[in-house]
Amino acid sequence: MKKIQSLRFKYLYAIVFLVMLLVGSSLFLQKKAQASWGFWAHQRINRLAVFTLPPEMIKFYKKNIEYVTEHAIDPDKRRYASKGEAPRHYIDIDHYGVYPFDSLPRQWDEAVEKYTEDTLNAYGIAPWNIERFTRKLTRAFEEKNTRRILQLSADLGHYIGDGHVPLHTTKNYNGQLTNQKGIHGFWESRLPELFGDDYDYWVGKAQYLDNINEYTWKFILESASAVDSVLAMERQVTAEFDTDQKYCYEQRGVITMKTYCEDFSARYGELMDGMVERRMRKAVLSVGSFWFTAWVNAGQPDLDTIEEWELSQKEEEKDKALEKLFKEGAIKGREHGN
Repeated sequence: MKKIQSLRFKYLYAIVFLVMLLVGSSLFLQKKAQASWGFWAHQRINRLAVFTLPPEMIKFYKKNIEYVTEHAIDPDKRRYASKGEAPRHYIDIDHYGVYPFDSLPRQWDEAVEKYTEDTLNAYGIAPWNIERFTRKLTRAFEEKNTRRILQLSADLGHYIGDGHVPLHTTKNYNGQLTNQKGIHGFWESRLPELFGDDYDYWVGKAQYLDNINEYTWKFILESASAVDSVLAMERQVTAEFDTDQKYCYEQRGVITMKTYCEDFSARYGELMDGMVERRMRKAVLSVGSFWFTAWVNAGQPDLDTIEEWELSQKEEEKDKALEKLFKEGAIKGREHGN
C-alpha cells in the first residue's frame, strides 16, 4: 500500500510540475508576443544595421553581430525590472495637441521648462532618450570601451526601432480607446513575423546625421502621422472578416495560442501598402546611421585596435537575473500587449 501511495504521489507531482511548466511557457510566449516590434523584428533590425556601416566599422560590428542581435531586446526585458524604463520606449505625442504638435518643444530643457519632467515622463520621452543614448555611445567610442560600445549599440538600436512604430507615438497605443485592443502586437509583431522574411532590406549605406535632434523628430512625426491609417485600416479589415476568420489558434511548441489569422493579416498588410516593411527598412538605416554618427563624433577611433571583450561572470549573472525577471515577473509601467 505504501508503495502504491508513493507512486501516486510521484505521479501527482509530475503532473503538477508539467502544468507549471506549461503555464510558465505560455506566459513567456505571451510576453515575447507583447514586446515592442516583437523580438524577431528588433533583432532583425539591429542585425541588418551592421551591414550599412562603412569598412572602418563593419569588421568590429560583424565580429560582435551576435551580441548586438541577441541583446537588441534587453530594453524590453528591463521593463520588468525598472519602472523608469517604460517611458523610454514611447511618446504619447497626441497629448500635446494635433500634428505637427508645435506646442511641444523639441529640446529637452525647453520641454521640461514648459511641461515639467514629471509630465514628460508620464507621456513618454522616446525622442530625448534616443539623443541621450547617442551621446553615451559617442563617449564609449571616445573611451574605446568595447563593453559599453556593444551594450549601448544594442540598446540604442532598440529605442530607435520603437520610434519608427506608429503605435509608440499615441495615447491609443493598443487600440484600447477605439475597441481595437491587441492592435499593437498585431502591427509590430504578428505582421513582421509572418511576412518579414520577404521584405526588401537593402537600404544602402549609413549616413552621417548633421542634426540628431532634427532627424529623430522627423521619424517620430512620420510615425505619428501614420497612426490614423493604422487604426482605420484595421477597422476596415475587421468589417470585411467574420470573427472566426479574424482570430485563429496556432501551436507554439506545446502551447496553443490565439492570434490573428494569416489571411486577415495579409489583407491588413495589403491595405497598408507595405507600411510595416517601409518602417522596418527606415529603422534599419536609422540604426546604422546613429551608430555611424556616434563613431564619427567620437573622432573615428580605430576599432581594429580595440580590446576584445567577453561577458564576465558577474555580467552573466546579471543577464540571468534580468532573464528571470522577464520570464517570471510583472511588467512595470505601461503594458501594450495583445
